[in-house]
Amino acid sequence: MADLSYTVFDFETSGLDPKNDRVIEMAAIRVVNGEIASEFSTLVRYDGKLSAKITELTGITDEMTATGMDEDTAFRILNRMLGDHILIAHNAAFDLGFLHHSLLRIAGRSFNNSFIDTLTISRAMHVYPHTLKDMCDRYGIPLIGGHRALNDVIACWKLFRKMEEERSAHDYLNKLGYLKKFGPPAWSPPGAKLEPIELKYAPR
Repeated sequence: MADLSYTVFDFETSGLDPKNDRVIEMAAIRVVNGEIASEFSTLVRYDGKLSAKITELTGITDEMTATGMDEDTAFRILNRMLGDHILIAHNAAFDLGFLHHSLLRIAGRSFNNSFIDTLTISRAMHVYPHTLKDMCDRYGIPLIGGHRALNDVIACWKLFRKMEEERSAHDYLNKLGYLKKFGPPAWSPPGAKLEPIELKYAPR
């Protein structure tokens, strides 16, 4: 799948609910023939107040989001970056949910790209834990300043390439693994293959 076109993307958000919370930072890279062809990253203007937890996690403050790009413009640019590429994200259920609800609200329509979730691949191939940071550590990929969108996107692309060397990513096209005990995500893309999974742990 190395010769395919991908867009790797990541959102930082004001909370976990894609219907009511907002994207406060977004980043995407377009990958053509295995090379990063373009990248986009911006803070998104948010008029609400961020919780201390979100600021602690991301380092993003109310002062920063006050000067961000307006949401409409940011999503227009992102939409161009997505094109008809295969989308890649780590914990794609989260980012795809925000993409769907944001586009629906702003543009009155969703997206129909295929996608690959590096978290689903990580859980299938490796023992717990599977955060982007843990997976990057496992493969010796530097992740500087995690939970800022562009850093996460570049790390996610490198992780995808490493894992693809071991197993064809094509097996995971449009596949979303979810933890059995939590049930499937509230929303998933119409073509998604939902698979209940149980975490694997290293023997003690």
